[in-house]
Amino acid sequence: MRKLLIAGNWKMNHAVAATVDFCRDLRSLGLEGQRAEVLLFPPFTSIAAMVSLLQGTPVHVGGQNLHQESKGAYTGEISAAMLKEAGCSHVLIGHSERRQYFHESDAGVNAKTRKALEYGLTPVICIGETLEEREKGVTNAVIKTQLSGALEGFAPDAVRKTVIAYEPVWAIGTGLTATPEQAQEVHRYIRKFLAEIAGDDCAELLRILYGGSAKPDNAEELLSETDIDGLLIGGASLKADDFYRIIEIADTINK
Repeated sequence: MRKLLIAGNWKMNHAVAATVDFCRDLRSLGLEGQRAEVLLFPPFTSIAAMVSLLQGTPVHVGGQNLHQESKGAYTGEISAAMLKEAGCSHVLIGHSERRQYFHESDAGVNAKTRKALEYGLTPVICIGETLEEREKGVTNAVIKTQLSGALEGFAPDAVRKTVIAYEPVWAIGTGLTATPEQAQEVHRYIRKFLAEIAGDDCAELLRILYGGSAKPDNAEELLSETDIDGLLIGGASLKADDFYRIIEIADTINK
């Protein structure tokens, strides 16, 4: 059975003071005995505060990006070793905003994934189609290209250590959300393709998250789908109450 994973991507929001308030609020709501796994991706400057304040809770902390090299003259970048030392257990790779604004390629996602695994970080690999690609009916082709590029050259044991996040680009920050049926259809395709490249056992164990305007109002419907193993949440993860409501919803889901 795949344990549900509720992850929040804060993007470029919440400096240290706001992070402190959020963590205190979240702890006050109660974090013990949760069935779902919980993960937060704060800005780099807020990682230390979050790790310290959530120490002793089941909440994992991750970085929003990393560089594919271990060290060097890469001004403004951050390495896997730095994230690990700061207390991170996960790292977000290939988010659509990184692909769109910073021109990250599938080959780059592959290199970053390899580096994350080398340092014991769990890569959360983001894939997804634009509205234009969906309207053209090429969603599966886009997913296949991104996923095969991200995982090219990886043995099944390495693939099994990753998490995949399907985030339809047209549903990120727009208020639009794929219907549970639309999301499930793509998740089913992802799992089928993973079985082809890494084997049935890997495909069955690997978690696939849905990201794209997920919030308390639609969390239950999305999480109830067979192949949706959690959520990658944007705006709704910035308020402790909203995020906690989603965690509570996940805890009621039986699969």
